[in-house]
Amino acid sequence: MTTAQNTDAEDGGGPFTNWVKSAIENPGKVHRAMFYVALIFFMFTTLFPIYWLVVLSLTPNDLIVNMGPIPRGFNISVFVDMWQTVPLHQYMFNSFVIAITTTAYVLLVSSLAGYAFGRLEFRGKGGLLLLLLIISFFPPAAFILPLFKLFTGNVVLFGLHSPDLFNTVGAIIVPFSGLFLPLSVFILTTFYSQIPDGLEDAARVEGTTRIGALFRVIMPLSAPGLSTAGILTFIAVYNEFFFSFLMTTGQPENGAPLVWGILAFQSQYTSLYNYMAAASLIGILPVALIVVVAQEKIVSGLTAGAVKE
Repeated sequence: MTTAQNTDAEDGGGPFTNWVKSAIENPGKVHRAMFYVALIFFMFTTLFPIYWLVVLSLTPNDLIVNMGPIPRGFNISVFVDMWQTVPLHQYMFNSFVIAITTTAYVLLVSSLAGYAFGRLEFRGKGGLLLLLLIISFFPPAAFILPLFKLFTGNVVLFGLHSPDLFNTVGAIIVPFSGLFLPLSVFILTTFYSQIPDGLEDAARVEGTTRIGALFRVIMPLSAPGLSTAGILTFIAVYNEFFFSFLMTTGQPENGAPLVWGILAFQSQYTSLYNYMAAASLIGILPVALIVVVAQEKIVSGLTAGAVKE
């Protein structure tokens, strides 16, 4: 037996065996190491795309070939020139209108549905809620053909043609509302079910109706859930690409959202990648600001509705 083997035998094994033994004796060290590895991976996968947009936006468009990790220049004027090349402000305004309108509609409908599911007893309640959640897992592509026929007036019901909503804001808001409604219903159902019945009964004794009790008692007490559902809906609608791209032809006067504003820098013969990257960074800022400001409300709202007292 060699000297190295004798040393390993005295130590109780090789390096791997010693590492396993140390991990068993001090599991906190392993947990910290796993946390830092996961944190580095998460930071790289989430922040690198934003860093790459910064690199592309600062690099002149004719130099964006075989790019490295650092920009080939410092063309900061692109953040000013892009507003003159494309009416990006109109596209951003359309995105805000679509997101705010959809969020308001979703909160109104999900509040009524959440009250019914959370505070009323009726036959088939669990099955209906489960069906609503199942529908939300359908891929958006499954709805594009029937919605396109519906919004182009090709559906006849009771002798009446469906309204021609294609290339309007309505063609975007309607499918968005259906896609993001189930999550809000589920969140508000959880919150509304936790409100003590005595508070609503006291309001009913004073002469208010169920709808009045909902808006005057239940909803104010469920403010964390409403804010969470509203913020998540707004962010999801603002970032949505599929229906935003397919339900309009790209003109800002017809309600085309921000995705079309970014694609407007690309034509048949030219592609202004630095302008597209700069427009993407500008488009990210509102959502990033909302997340930074409201992250505590989102987390507190989700966790507050997770435990039923």
